[in-house]
Amino acid sequence: MRFVFYTHSLSSDWNHGNAHFLRGIMRELVARGHEATALAPFDAWSRANLVADQGFSALDRFAEDFPELDERLYESGFDHASALDGVDVVVVHEWTDPAIVAEIGWLRREGAPFTLLFHDTHHRAVSAEKAIAGLELRDYDGVLAFGETLAARYRAAGWGRQVHVWHEAADTRLFRPMPDVEKTGDLIWIGNWGDGERDAQLREFLVEPVRDLDLRAQARGVRYPPHALEALEEAGIAYRGWIANADAPAAFARHRVTVHVPRRPYVESLPGIPTIRPFEALACGIPLVCAPWDDAEELFRPGEDYLVAEDGDAMRAALRSIVDDPERAAALAASGLETIRARHTCAHRVDELIGILADLGVDTREKETVA
Repeated sequence: MRFVFYTHSLSSDWNHGNAHFLRGIMRELVARGHEATALAPFDAWSRANLVADQGFSALDRFAEDFPELDERLYESGFDHASALDGVDVVVVHEWTDPAIVAEIGWLRREGAPFTLLFHDTHHRAVSAEKAIAGLELRDYDGVLAFGETLAARYRAAGWGRQVHVWHEAADTRLFRPMPDVEKTGDLIWIGNWGDGERDAQLREFLVEPVRDLDLRAQARGVRYPPHALEALEEAGIAYRGWIANADAPAAFARHRVTVHVPRRPYVESLPGIPTIRPFEALACGIPLVCAPWDDAEELFRPGEDYLVAEDGDAMRAALRSIVDDPERAAALAASGLETIRARHTCAHRVDELIGILADLGVDTREKETVA
């Protein structure tokens, strides 16, 4: 089958986690003999910020790391109808310009034969509800929401039809254990600081425990304001800036533990959605300690796949136990890796996508080929 994914960017993962998942999905589709193309705006803010931060060499890195992936950039006046001619499945991400969301829906309404899906991997349904409510989704065949609580929002509001839960997952071709890599640090945090919605939580569950335990720690990511950089420096956490997602597995491998501090909307309004970082960390076989979040859909086995720290004191205790007890750390890492491999790889998600398409009446058996 021929797939087209409208995304904010495929080549840039600067503050853009959806690129991680989409790359993995497209790689899996290509490996199965399908065709997969991403369409992204030329002036995407993620791509512009990546170039401003790292130069055009970062885009060259994308091509080197993912040679099988195809991204086409579009600007004003782009002929979307021609680009979608002969395509079997079109998946439109919720960061796509509303006018383009509507235009592709109009093409479907006017008889375009592709199956059209809307894909939401963000919290705007609760943090910017009017933006999602204003999207023209009536002509879409279905909605893919990355958690049950988000799917419930769509169903309750009547946004689109045939709302399916399609969680993110790890690209295990990329995210895998690297046991031969030497440990050079204790803790690594890979994440973007954000818009201030979790300043207090990052201090309680990351900065202060690292400082108090005197851990050798490193932070990677973008959008760290001056007060965040100052806090990291005071805690002895080395800030190393943006990291290409392709380099994250080796970075995990060089450290003994990592932490996950969910953003406030996922804790307060969209429980059960872990976002992609825990999937990727567990796939790399690194012990993980999480600030509180409700695994409402039982994706994992809390306490076995990762530890949950209810407050800063619990985080200190959990981190100390992992750093000081290699056997416990190994057992925790093995359990998390087992769950990822059993349930949460991009291969699993492609199986789910094919199943959703079959439920929508697409004859996937005839069109799926083996590479």
